[in-house]
Amino acid sequence: MYDGKAIFKRNRIIKFAKQSDAVKREVESNRCKECDQKNTGYKWCNSCNAKHFQENFKNWDSGNDDINKFIQDIQLSANGYHKLIEWIPFDKLHNIEYIAKGGFGMVYKSKWVDGYIQSWDNKKQDWKRLGSNMFVALKSLNNSKNVTIEFINEITLHHKITYYGSSIVKLYGITQDPNTKNYMMVLDYAEHGSLRTYLNENYGKLSWDTKINDLYCIAFGLYNIHKNELIHRDLHIGNVLKFPYYSSITDMGLCKPADYNASENTKNSIYGVLPYIAPEVLRGQNYTKAADIYSFGIIMYEVISELPPYYDVSHDNNLALWICLGLRPRFNIKVPISFVNLIKQCLDANSSKRPKAEEIIKILDKWNDEFGNNESELNRQIREAEEINKNYENILSTDLSYETHPEAIYTSRLLKFSNLPEPGNSDDYYDEKNDNITSVKFSDSLQIDII
Repeated sequence: MYDGKAIFKRNRIIKFAKQSDAVKREVESNRCKECDQKNTGYKWCNSCNAKHFQENFKNWDSGNDDINKFIQDIQLSANGYHKLIEWIPFDKLHNIEYIAKGGFGMVYKSKWVDGYIQSWDNKKQDWKRLGSNMFVALKSLNNSKNVTIEFINEITLHHKITYYGSSIVKLYGITQDPNTKNYMMVLDYAEHGSLRTYLNENYGKLSWDTKINDLYCIAFGLYNIHKNELIHRDLHIGNVLKFPYYSSITDMGLCKPADYNASENTKNSIYGVLPYIAPEVLRGQNYTKAADIYSFGIIMYEVISELPPYYDVSHDNNLALWICLGLRPRFNIKVPISFVNLIKQCLDANSSKRPKAEEIIKILDKWNDEFGNNESELNRQIREAEEINKNYENILSTDLSYETHPEAIYTSRLLKFSNLPEPGNSDDYYDEKNDNITSVKFSDSLQIDII
């Protein structure tokens, strides 16, 4: 199936990203309608807008000096509405509904009466806003009434990697629950929920180009994180949200600088979802950009197979052991070898052999171009895989056909392992003719031992 809307949306994201510098040059050539100065920006004059924000500082107070300063500094330096956050009074948020409990707090759905600032309206002498009564997500951090370092860290890093595109969930501002006194991040609301939820609801119905589009968005978000010399450190499919035509990475709570070194006391303590954690990290090594790429590889497997990784076994010390020995999730369907080979590169036990996020983007971009050509090698592989899968009954069905092990846990948690073996691949891991992630013999023997 060809999903034109998905490809159209993705092409818009790519085009916008590639033209961002040209857009900025064009924007800078315009005069501000308020001060009439050149090179001040179209609808966004930094100096004039900073003045308007500063005049409004006396009209709001978060109740915490650190948060006040954080918001004020961003407003004074914002070079566009996409980099802006604001203090959002709680009474501007209506119809609040509980959505889910996360590792560090709660997530709610709400309607934001005002909507977000786009530009200054010189005629009305007020901010022009878009998205009145739009749905937003409220992410509360436990005990943040005391404004923990963790809360400030998350909003700081989330803001740092926000840009014009859609691959990172948009942060609009901060508010405070008047009852619990906990501070809350106000974020874009994803109507489809997590990508995992979306896969469950559309099991067996998703087209190849839709999957390529979602993977491209995730890879682009990861590239943006790494470009800013950061590491996500908790990338799993529950931290990818599904919007109508794209997917976005969220939850920067564990994000750290790329040169961050864990202390000796915490090296053997890992927080995350076991199937997505790179084997070298399970053994106590520091998180790296390559560890994020491993997590992406597992997500890629999951998007292609539509099945959670290791759903049929307990997520315990035994699974960690076998992952270090080379166990990787296996496909229950025929998958084009091009997809398999990229996943295998991402999941290589040798972290130095994993591709960079930028390389993954180029590959996915190439696949998008090839997908429009019926004579391409990729389309040949897809047709071959679909023909083989049609010959097997019940491989894909309209309903979920898997049962999750009661001890398969897909929420982030504290993990601690010791005496794990040196990470390795199976003997035929690099065999490009092998159309699964690991050899059948190796994987089957491990599965038997685990169960």
